[in-house]
Amino acid sequence: MSETERERVGVVIVDDDALVRVGLVMMMGGAPDIRVLAEAEDGGAVLDLVRRHSPDVVLMDIRMPTVDGLTATERLRALENPPEVLVLTTFDADAHVLRALRAGAAGFLLKDTPPAEIVESVRQVSRGMSVLSPTVTRRLIDRVGANNHGERADRARERLSALNGRELEVAVAVGEGRSNADIASTLFLSVPTVKTHVSNILTKLGLNNRVQVALLVHDAQLLDEDG
Repeated sequence: MSETERERVGVVIVDDDALVRVGLVMMMGGAPDIRVLAEAEDGGAVLDLVRRHSPDVVLMDIRMPTVDGLTATERLRALENPPEVLVLTTFDADAHVLRALRAGAAGFLLKDTPPAEIVESVRQVSRGMSVLSPTVTRRLIDRVGANNHGERADRARERLSALNGRELEVAVAVGEGRSNADIASTLFLSVPTVKTHVSNILTKLGLNNRVQVALLVHDAQLLDEDG
């Protein structure tokens, strides 16, 4: 493998719809910094493909007939060095998406997302970023609000007790969908300091990304629902 190939973002595509796979391969093929390493039509094949090809990103359909994308995502994120997972869905507030995000998926894409945005999302996820807008994040976590029973809230608060005061402030701000720059301005911190706090939060809580932090803060009922 050449140095240029190693620098390109490696992608595995998992979808039971052959036409969707063809479309995604064409999208990725038009980007000089991305290469498709393999395809699968079911979540049951993805673990072997990931071990064989070591992709940076897996584009994962949710609904597949044998092993669905939720189960496959959970299996992948349990690996020692897992790839990032971008969930593919037709519904932007699907309860299944929440389970995938809790399992560690870096975000989700609607299947009718413009090709250029899908390609850019793959790039962002490969850099460790989450692909969810604040508006979508709030809409998703609001779906579980009505079912946010006291026991879940207690467990979430217990986990968050591992954070110090400043880290908790940053975590709540992440839960509100704020960017690092916005958090820095609000809390009178530098952006590098905010990044350090976010990194410490993820480490202390054993989480993979900001979306999981947002969900945990929501579970703990620490957000101003009128905000």
